[in-house]
Amino acid sequence: MLGISVRQLEVFVSIAATGTVGAAAERLFVTQPAVSMALAELERQLNTRLFDRERGRLHLSLRGKELLPMAQEVIERIHEMLRQTGEQPQQLTGELRVGASNTIGNYLVGELLGPFVAQHPQVSLQVSVENTARIASSLLEHRIDVGCVEGPVNHALLDIIAWRDDALVVCAAPSHPLAQHTDLKTRHFKDAQWILRERGSAMRVMAEQALTSLPPGRILLELGQVEAIKQAVIAGLGIACLPQAATQDAVAVGRLKILHTPFLNLHRRLSLVLHKSRYRGALIDAFVLSLFAENS
Repeated sequence: MLGISVRQLEVFVSIAATGTVGAAAERLFVTQPAVSMALAELERQLNTRLFDRERGRLHLSLRGKELLPMAQEVIERIHEMLRQTGEQPQQLTGELRVGASNTIGNYLVGELLGPFVAQHPQVSLQVSVENTARIASSLLEHRIDVGCVEGPVNHALLDIIAWRDDALVVCAAPSHPLAQHTDLKTRHFKDAQWILRERGSAMRVMAEQALTSLPPGRILLELGQVEAIKQAVIAGLGIACLPQAATQDAVAVGRLKILHTPFLNLHRRLSLVLHKSRYRGALIDAFVLSLFAENS
């Protein structure tokens, strides 16, 4: 009979989340030797190596990746049982790791996460801002619990949940020649100078698809950040497709103008992404419900 303890499972989950014994010890408020001993005992009882050691960090082994969702489920079910029996406060507690792609993380995070934080103040919410591909990778490696993305994701191990509609807009400096037109046609974009995101980004793919509906232009700059593109457009260097949420502040003070382009399809769907094997306990369920409530 295995004698696996909840503490050993917590050590396993914490090391998987932090990548080092020291960080896991700090997170669990125990000593590093105690963490090392708990991990060693768990690996001994399971007769398997849960982590590979590489450059001072611990990375989940193939077997570790298989067992991590089970360990997370056991811990979360115990917390839920304690809440139901009154042995633990009814208020949700714990840690939730969210990956948000650039537009969501930089421009919508307060609007979307604020209500959840206010309703569940005991939950520690950790948000990392990365591109869609890296968020998918983090989910597959169990480094985050939920992904909020603007780009397409297609992987057999991931669940993609359609979440909310969003749109890009074509914008220019108010002094730009295209900003002077009241009735823009596709022909007006001939030889336009564009400022785009880097290749491989979801925003770049969508902008390139839209540009196929326009006469040939020139890509003047490729930049890796939305804010950098916005500042280049404000400076009059060219025009760009940007998330509408990213343009609102500059439009409000007259530094940027949104061009009316009904002939372009710039609508997109934001999605929530979860690992299929990840147990969706009360904490993840509450977070997802909160996001959909804000969208209703």
